[in-house]
Amino acid sequence: MPIARKLQISLSDTPYYHCVSRCVRRAYLCGEDKVTGKNFEHRRQWVEDRLLFLSTVFAIEVCAYAIMSNHSHVVLHVNTDKIKNWTDKQVCLRWHKLHKGTLLTQKFVNSDELSLTAAELNTLRATLSIYRQRLMDISWFMRELNEPIARKANREDHCTGHFWEGRFKSQALLDEHAIAACMVYVDLNPIRANIASSPETSEHTSVKRRILDFKKGKQPPTLMPLIGNPTQPQPPGLTFDLIDYLSLVDISGRSLQPNKRGSINFDESPILMRLGINESSWQTLFSNFESSFSVAAGQTNSIKQYRQRYRQISAN
Repeated sequence: MPIARKLQISLSDTPYYHCVSRCVRRAYLCGEDKVTGKNFEHRRQWVEDRLLFLSTVFAIEVCAYAIMSNHSHVVLHVNTDKIKNWTDKQVCLRWHKLHKGTLLTQKFVNSDELSLTAAELNTLRATLSIYRQRLMDISWFMRELNEPIARKANREDHCTGHFWEGRFKSQALLDEHAIAACMVYVDLNPIRANIASSPETSEHTSVKRRILDFKKGKQPPTLMPLIGNPTQPQPPGLTFDLIDYLSLVDISGRSLQPNKRGSINFDESPILMRLGINESSWQTLFSNFESSFSVAAGQTNSIKQYRQRYRQISAN
């Protein structure tokens, strides 16, 4: 029996989640239609642009992504600390980047609370509370990502109906090992599908974006930064060093996988030693990430604690 979505996404367990959306019938609705010969590769850019735009609106950060021809992968981090610092007006302005809001929220943005009646003020605060909750909700994030793409594609195709499968799949990433393995798995998707030969040529992936910005001497502003283990105070970020992570992706992609079409040459990675990950276990973990886990991923102890907690919830 599948676990309800509200139980799959629990911020008390982890703020990190791997989400996958697939086109209906797994058709290449963002790639090349082999039957008609039509090419829809430009739609992958639509998805990438929308994803990175949403990262500037929501209190949800993008750790990794890969936009493929018939599905997309995203690794997300819900930043509850960030949204606590947003004022009501900031919340309202962010939501208005997605929707026009209500007459009250429009009035609030253009004036202030003092110009509202007591009844209007109560209604406004209730509405802003809903907006604030949505801006840290992964289901709303995925909805705002997928629905505009579906509408735009249907207009282009002069048709109606579903573009994406009804529900996105989500996996809880319970520890640093799971986060690193999942990010590598996601960034290697084009290489494993044999449509790219290296991380730097993998179109519509977070690793290529990180490489391009790294060459410019900066971190991508729309991706969660890789800050390593700093000794000095730093903005929040993933505890992987950027150089080591790029090496990890490159080296992990060099191993041959019997059920995958593509790979690059194999080498060692210093990050494996730093994270204390056994190489053979690491190869199994990142190469079969989506099929190895169902709704949650992590080391043995993390998975055991997660299962015990949800057995107790189910029993109640």
